[in-house]
Amino acid sequence: MKYRHRWLSGDRIDLPTGKIVCVGRNYAEHAEELNNPLPDDPVLFIKPTSSVVHLELPFKIPRNRGDVHFETEIALLIDKPLCNASEHEATDAIKALGLALDLTLRDLQAKMKSRGLPWEVAKAFDGSCPVSSFVAKEHLPDLENIAFSLKINGEVRQQDTSANMLTSIPGLLSYISRHFTLEPGDIVLSGTPKGVAPLYAGDRLELAIADVFSVETSCRAP
Repeated sequence: MKYRHRWLSGDRIDLPTGKIVCVGRNYAEHAEELNNPLPDDPVLFIKPTSSVVHLELPFKIPRNRGDVHFETEIALLIDKPLCNASEHEATDAIKALGLALDLTLRDLQAKMKSRGLPWEVAKAFDGSCPVSSFVAKEHLPDLENIAFSLKINGEVRQQDTSANMLTSIPGLLSYISRHFTLEPGDIVLSGTPKGVAPLYAGDRLELAIADVFSVETSCRAP
């Protein structure tokens, strides 16, 4: 099923699904848990549109490709072009916010990193980016303090707030726009906190953002 943006209210979003820009190591404790150094600047990589699936539906995890890790992230839906944008302009270009999973083939990523090679093959596979419906940013006005969490089989596995990001949401968008243009329909994943670990077929997940909304889903084998 081809991904289409959704409002939680059911209203239509007239935006195409664009590229998915992801930010690595934006939480210090997550960088530390994977023995990665803290970056001087945001670490960027891109997922294609073929990676995007609806988070509200059961999603598939690859088989026989090693550990598939979950990484819970705040997702930002862009509705205005951003190029060399200020932080104020970047904030104005956020249409809505949601939640996403940056699914990662961790063993393959480690292999690529050990060779000094890019790791898109571990991050950009089909279905690697389950994304929730979106809520208008007016429901989450304080971008500097958005709480979000992930439970798996009833146990809290990730829980943090945007206040602990190394680079703030407006700062991220401004930085990205200095390197390439963000366009309407693009989605930016703003980084994951500590607690990443493997997913298993049959796991039941509950993701929540502040007290605004939550999403229940599950993962299965292909």
